[in-house]
Amino acid sequence: MTDDTRPIHPAWLRATHWLNALAVVILAMSGWRIYNAAPFFDFTIPREITLGGWLGGAIQWHFAAMWLLAANGLAYLLCNAGTGRLLRKFFPLSPRAIVADLLAALRGRLSHADLHHYNAVQRAAYLLVMVDAVLLVLSGLVLWKSVQFPLLRELLGGYETARRVHFFAMAALVAFIAVHLAMVAVVPRTLVAMIRGR
Repeated sequence: MTDDTRPIHPAWLRATHWLNALAVVILAMSGWRIYNAAPFFDFTIPREITLGGWLGGAIQWHFAAMWLLAANGLAYLLCNAGTGRLLRKFFPLSPRAIVADLLAALRGRLSHADLHHYNAVQRAAYLLVMVDAVLLVLSGLVLWKSVQFPLLRELLGGYETARRVHFFAMAALVAFIAVHLAMVAVVPRTLVAMIRGR
């Protein structure tokens, strides 16, 4: 196959991408409602952008989406690793390449001509999001079943610290999504590739 005809994103990647997007939206909105029930900062999230209506409803939405994210995220990681895509697409990666591509992006000189290849900033961002998602799941397990995961709870600094870790990990994921959507607006054909694969 030539570069023009081979898919940019295989079907399994597109499916897991959109399922992860759905899960994250539900998790964020229901999580904000859960946070509002016992905030640990001097602010609450506007009720209009939360999901679940009341605490019990928000928890049900959160648990449903949690299972979707965990199962789908695991499928995404296994497919990436099993097909060799993880090594092909995200490595090698160096601090020098990240800085060079970041400076090029800030100057508006980062090329998006070939969507088959990620630049160093994209590779670093996607790898960090994978790590962040694992941190979200681990801290979420502590919040859900604190007694059943005492070692994990202690590794995360206790229950209250795990709440903050979970909150900031979700904030990092929401920030990534905001930047991701902004980049899609700048290069809209990336959205077409994520829908059609080409």
